[in-house]
Amino acid sequence: MKKYFLSLAVLSLFYTKSNACAWSDPDYEYFNLFTQSIIKDKSYLPFLHSYSTRFYSDFKPNQIPDENIDSWKKFFNNQLSYSETDYLVNKMNINDLNELKKGNPNNALLKKLGAGFYQKYREAIDYLIEAKYLEPYMKINYVESPDSFYYRENNTDKNATNLDYNKTISALTSLYNAAKNPEIKQRYGYQLVRFNHYTRNYDAAVQAFKTYVAPIRLKGAPYLMALDQLAGAQRGLGMNSEANWNFFQVFKDSKSRKESAFVSMKLSDTASFNNILKRAGTNDEKDMAYFLLGYEDFNNPIPTMEKMFEINPDSEILKVMAVRSINELERSYLPIYYYNNDDHNSTAQTNNSNKNSDQNKTQTAAEPKKELSFWQKIVRFFKNLFGGSKDKNSPEGKADQSDDELLDNPNRIPVFTQNNYYYDEKTKDFLDDLEKFTSKTKEKSKDEYWQIADAYLKFLKKDYKGSTEILEDIKTTNPEYLEEIKRMKVLNDIVSQPKIDAEYEDHLMKDYAEYFVDKPEPKKDSTETNEYDYYGEVPSTKDFLKDVLANRYFLQGEDGKSFLMNNKLSDLQYNPNSSLVKSVEDFYRKPNKTQFEQQIIAKNINDVGNIDAFFAVIYGDRAMRQADFEKAKSYYAKAQNFSGIPRTEWNYDEKKATPLQYAATSYNGFSNISDLVFGHNVWESYQSTPDESMEKEDYSAFPFIKPTMNKLELAEALIQLKKIGAGKDEKSATANQLIGNLLYNTSILGYYRELFVMDIDNTNGGKYDFWSTDKKNPYQYYYKNFLDRSYIEPDNFDLAINYYKKALDLSMSKEQKARVLFQMASAEQGKYYQYEAKNPSKVDYSDPKWSEKSDAYQKQLDQIKNQKYRTYFAMLKTQYAETETAKNLMGSCSYFSYFMK
Repeated sequence: MKKYFLSLAVLSLFYTKSNACAWSDPDYEYFNLFTQSIIKDKSYLPFLHSYSTRFYSDFKPNQIPDENIDSWKKFFNNQLSYSETDYLVNKMNINDLNELKKGNPNNALLKKLGAGFYQKYREAIDYLIEAKYLEPYMKINYVESPDSFYYRENNTDKNATNLDYNKTISALTSLYNAAKNPEIKQRYGYQLVRFNHYTRNYDAAVQAFKTYVAPIRLKGAPYLMALDQLAGAQRGLGMNSEANWNFFQVFKDSKSRKESAFVSMKLSDTASFNNILKRAGTNDEKDMAYFLLGYEDFNNPIPTMEKMFEINPDSEILKVMAVRSINELERSYLPIYYYNNDDHNSTAQTNNSNKNSDQNKTQTAAEPKKELSFWQKIVRFFKNLFGGSKDKNSPEGKADQSDDELLDNPNRIPVFTQNNYYYDEKTKDFLDDLEKFTSKTKEKSKDEYWQIADAYLKFLKKDYKGSTEILEDIKTTNPEYLEEIKRMKVLNDIVSQPKIDAEYEDHLMKDYAEYFVDKPEPKKDSTETNEYDYYGEVPSTKDFLKDVLANRYFLQGEDGKSFLMNNKLSDLQYNPNSSLVKSVEDFYRKPNKTQFEQQIIAKNINDVGNIDAFFAVIYGDRAMRQADFEKAKSYYAKAQNFSGIPRTEWNYDEKKATPLQYAATSYNGFSNISDLVFGHNVWESYQSTPDESMEKEDYSAFPFIKPTMNKLELAEALIQLKKIGAGKDEKSATANQLIGNLLYNTSILGYYRELFVMDIDNTNGGKYDFWSTDKKNPYQYYYKNFLDRSYIEPDNFDLAINYYKKALDLSMSKEQKARVLFQMASAEQGKYYQYEAKNPSKVDYSDPKWSEKSDAYQKQLDQIKNQKYRTYFAMLKTQYAETETAKNLMGSCSYFSYFMK
């Protein structure tokens, strides 16, 4: 099981599209729904598509057949199983074989075979004894170059030069000459070629191949092993063309040595490839040569695949090229996150079809626009006539959509995105080209693979009916094909459903429960390790379907269900947006939930303490930020059982995260709020203690302001201040000033900015950024990347300013007026920051005049700031510059000092 160890705060940083970070692995960033490894010839598994490693590695090594073990198994007349043969050849100790030779076998396998096994296969056992003696030395000696960048300490590992060259050559030659069996004879020849290669006697290695290997007319495993060593020796002699050709032969004919042979080939230039293609005499050689070209140059493999098709449409390696192409497409159509267009410019879909007409055409090429019947047009006319003009983005508008409107929504996933590192503009058209090729090939090839591939491409193009029809017609007994077909049928069914209603949810639980219900984790072998555990679990079909349903609920206006498909209830604390919270609460309180809602969605309503209190605090906080103190009080009265914002902390004793235990005097989201919240900041430092950053006003006239309060008491105090502020005297002025202070101090700029956004302290984070969005809901597809951005209603600084204005009008003290004006100016600064965030620079970094244009834009911003957002600083400067308050502010506020000068 792969684990994440990132906190939510840190995790939010990686939800942005920043794939270059050290924690990113592109092979974990899409849903591998079309299983690459269903190719029949498993020797090509390393050549499937991967960005994380040079070769694909998500398979068990024993899946690739080893022709050497097969050869030995056949040599022993299939008396041993494959695993027993592998053990005998590769793992058994040399001493065990010597004991067998003496007639006293101690090894369990050799005992089972009996002493007569040696008599029957004397030459083979003698060869294995010699091979096991040589094996520890069969490495080439590393020679450090004077210009080497890396320092290597003296390596004490054995290598071929540790053996006496003349004695070893003499012994192997004698054994070769004595051997009667041609295969065993050729194996000794292989050892002679290998030993000379690893001792850098390259000419001798080439000669040994000609003398001891080639004359024996066998082209099995020993020959390929020797040919591999010959090619290495030729590379050492600078015979690159010959070496490439022989490595190519090993690559073509060997099952287990394809990856190493490919690495050994030097095909970095066109000439090297052309040399191989010129020498290719058979169709198999030409087919393989084109595969190498297509594998190395993967920008557009279709032309190469066309050449391979002309040679052999049943070619197994043509399927490898196709599955790599499909995998590349999946990365653009099935990313693990769909980002919003306006924020990340990473999706090709927008609601404005004119902007992306070509891409929309690509996506919907297989699903032509349905012509409405005459009756449907009449129904739609009267529906529009009498149904009013509901906002299609509102929950009511979304819920009122017809099946056709839901199916036509361009944001129904899967959609095309620019989600991978190597995105190319041509990728948008690649799906059409690959579908044409696959459709053509399935008519010529006898392998059902091409029908499955064609069905899958239609699935990506949203032609779910056409995809399902192809799947229904496939006749196969291949278990991997059958599993892929089964999964694709499920995908087509779910993704093509216009609306997910209660009836369909029952269908999901009845027929597809295995794709949604969590299974118990299998016990893991304590010795099992995986170098990629750091990245977490590989995205699965189950995860994709959860995303699809989250997307469907979102498009239907069921935001609460959409949210809970990908998030926990406790996650609302990070972005307590009122409308979303209300939708989640509505689902929580929904009676008669379907089985799907109970088991799949409601399970994410996790422990937040008293759930009613949790919701009440969020609503009360929002009311406070709107200065609706009476409403806030009514909610807080229902929140007195609130046990604290549901945070976790790492428990070193238990070695796991446990619920945070708040101290009796700590702020927990509801209790222990200092009366400094009504004060003003001495200097702007969120990291300093409250007594260092904040200073109290004179509360003596307001005894109901307690030194420490909970939110209910705070709301009650504000209600009383509001009543007093309705008067016309100095006390009323101070009451309005205190209300203004609280609203400013709990805004995004205030020292107590955490109080009404479900946070436990004022340390920095996404909640305290001036995000730019013109949308009430910044999410476009679903809430999966919920922590990606702030989703909190912005502060209304005018609320604080309006209370300050009342204080300014009522106060008779110039000092108090100066203090109030400074607070008003600070709130006005917040309004400017909001304006600036909504109007970012549109100058492109690639613009040659980027610096000049950016400076001009900044100058324009400064002009707007001074003209529209410096009203109260100007009044303070022109009317109250001589006050002690203004003089003190010049010493503590550098910006005010700069403005005054």
